[in-house]
This record gives sequence, structure tokens and C-alpha cells, in this order.
Amino acid sequence: MLSRVLLARPGAEEEIRYKKIRGWRSFTSVPVGDVNVYVGIDGVEHSVLADRGGVIDEVISVELTPGWHTITMRTEGSHPVDAPVFIVDPEATIGLVSDVDDTVMVTALPRPLLAAWNTFVLDEHARTPVAGMAVLFEKLVRDHPGSPVIYLSTGAWNVAPTLTRFLSRHLFPPGTLLLTDWGPTHDRWFRSGSAHKKESLLRLVEEFPTLRWILVGDDGQRDEELYGSFAAEHPEHVAVVAIRQLSSGEAVLAGRRAKPERAEDDAAVSWVRAPDGAGLADALDKLGLL
Repeated sequence: MLSRVLLARPGAEEEIRYKKIRGWRSFTSVPVGDVNVYVGIDGVEHSVLADRGGVIDEVISVELTPGWHTITMRTEGSHPVDAPVFIVDPEATIGLVSDVDDTVMVTALPRPLLAAWNTFVLDEHARTPVAGMAVLFEKLVRDHPGSPVIYLSTGAWNVAPTLTRFLSRHLFPPGTLLLTDWGPTHDRWFRSGSAHKKESLLRLVEEFPTLRWILVGDDGQRDEELYGSFAAEHPEHVAVVAIRQLSSGEAVLAGRRAKPERAEDDAAVSWVRAPDGAGLADALDKLGLL
């Protein structure tokens, strides 16, 4: 179970659901650390402790059927809130891991000034989805029932509500968010996004050893390098690497040149490339994954 405790007025999330929210407001939430949280699952409450940043990362032993369930969470004196949890089908063999920036959401993240505009200023309703990706992900979920969907991003946990609303608004299948903390670490001013993604992939392998993952990213950041390294080290856990190719204009905004299509890559793992979800769907269909 992965969640975070925040200080908020009751009903605040419902109030902002349909309002125009500027990105900077995501970073004004106040975490509540070192507090006991009571988790209600199937009529039984379990007590867990949030860390100093308000994050809860715990394994709770329960027996639930595969699929989505709703649990409740509360702190002492607070109103309980509902939270979705997904139980992976033991018979599932495929899982989906997707980057967010420029893979499902057009952000041009590598360019610092534009990234700051998109993150702190832009109204969340103005964010643009990558064409065809929602349809592709829905097809994957349909053809591989019981499989988990993971949205892996270097974004801060503060943007989790915004990102969840964006995915729902644009009909992406619901899934687990794996984000990172905002701010410096003990040995550097900025957290390493690559390290966060690599650690998250290794954790998925450890916790779901029978699954093979469809890794979806783009060629504007370091997804190719990261996925290539992971596939080389764990080919038995990778079904395919799917890379969304940035257009020439997007590549310029991202601070990189558009890359030619390559036929290389690790011989033990299949790679597919296309500029949108429809092209990736066609390529995955030829591999028998759709």
C-alpha cells in the first residue's frame, strides 16, 4: 500500500475536481508526518505509521479477489476517505509500465523553462494527451485482464491528484502511480529521476516475479537508456519495449534532435517505435501482444 497523508479540508478534493487549477497549487499541500493511519480492509482495521514526509509504504497481509477494491483510510479525529487498491491476478503474465511526460502527456519536460511553465503555471485542463495512447492502454488492459498498470514518473508526489484527474479525464485506464519526493537528498541538491525509475523497476521484479512487463516510454529523455539497461539485465521480465518517437518540433522543444528509427537493441527483447499510440498498437499487434 502506497499513499500519503495530507492536511486538507473535508471535501476539498471534490470541490476542485471541475475547477481550473493552476499547477503551482499542487505544491502547496501540507504533508502530515509521523502519524498513525488506520486502514480499513474488508471490515478489519490495520494501523500503519506514516514517515516524516507523510508517506506510507507498507505491505499488509490480506486475502482479496483479483481486481479493484475500495479501502478506507483515516487518522485519529479525521473523516475516513476511500482509496482504490488493485489486486493482481495470480494468473496474469503481463504488466504495463508507462512513463508519463511526453509518453501519455505532452509536456516537453527536458526544457527547464517550459517544464516550469507546464508544472507550476498551466491550468491542468489545458494539458494535452499523446494521441492514441489511451486507446492503446485500454486495449492492453482488455487483452490482458487482471494485469497491473503502473504509471512511473519522475514527477513529485505533490502532483499525484492532478495526474490522476488528467488520466481519468482522458480515459486512460486506472493504475498505480510511482512518483518521487520533491526536493534535495542527503548527498545532492536534486533527486535522480533515473535512479527512482530504476529502483522502481527492480522493486516490481521483486514483488511480481512471474510478470513480464511492457515498458512504454519516449525518445526525448532517458527512457531508451533506462529500459535498454533493464532489459539487458532482466530479459526474462520484459515482454517488449515500446518507444514513442517525438516529432521534429517536439524534439526541438525537448532540447534534442529527432532521432532516426533504429533496428538495434537487445536481441533478447523486442523493441517497437512509433510517433503515437496507434502506431505502437499496430507494432504490438504484430508481436501478438494485442
